[in-house]
Amino acid sequence: MNTFAERVIAFNRALAFTDSLPAGIRIMNPFRDNPGALAASEAFYRKYYSDNRPRRLILGINPGRLGAGATGIPFTDTKRLRAACGIPHDIPETHEPSSVFVYEVIAAMGGPEAFYGRFYINSVCPLGFTKTGAGSREKNYNYYDDSELLGATAPFITENIRRQIALGVLTDTCFCLGTGKNLSYLAALNSRHAFFGKVTGLEHPRFVMQYRAKSKDQFIARFLELLGGNGS
Repeated sequence: MNTFAERVIAFNRALAFTDSLPAGIRIMNPFRDNPGALAASEAFYRKYYSDNRPRRLILGINPGRLGAGATGIPFTDTKRLRAACGIPHDIPETHEPSSVFVYEVIAAMGGPEAFYGRFYINSVCPLGFTKTGAGSREKNYNYYDDSELLGATAPFITENIRRQIALGVLTDTCFCLGTGKNLSYLAALNSRHAFFGKVTGLEHPRFVMQYRAKSKDQFIARFLELLGGNGS
């Protein structure tokens, strides 16, 4: 059956970046590099998306190592995957602060079944990046952190926004996680291609947890207001 879940799974399995990247930057593709992430994400999507309801799109920046880079599911670390979503897995344990915030929002909106019945989360760039720094230590890297990387990924980003829209999402509004560079880039892209009626910015969960944790409840309330926490 051609459900939303099966279209997402096919999209994830086909994700590949084959162009050149700047020196020291590596692509992160959990669907090809991590069999556990592929299996866990497919179980997740079949649990919550085995229907053809239209959903609104929420786009983050790009996957990070401890969330989607580990599980294949944006803003879902291994702890939330097991405890909040009820998906068993054998992926090494990860803890992502952004995932903590997102799942508090999800709980406030009625839980995963209610939330994922209305929204589909992915990223402006659906594959992530790491950069090797001092001591050969890899760290998360954003698609806009380097002008050369941005130039290399621009066609990939544009094509994959089209492919995500083709999954069956509503296009009146797209919600963007990140009110700075991510919103600026997506808004400019939308001006050129008219993907969505409007792009609405929301504070990035990592920003909230790292810099505004004491005001977390206020940000959750803002998410509920803009996303329509009353079910609208």
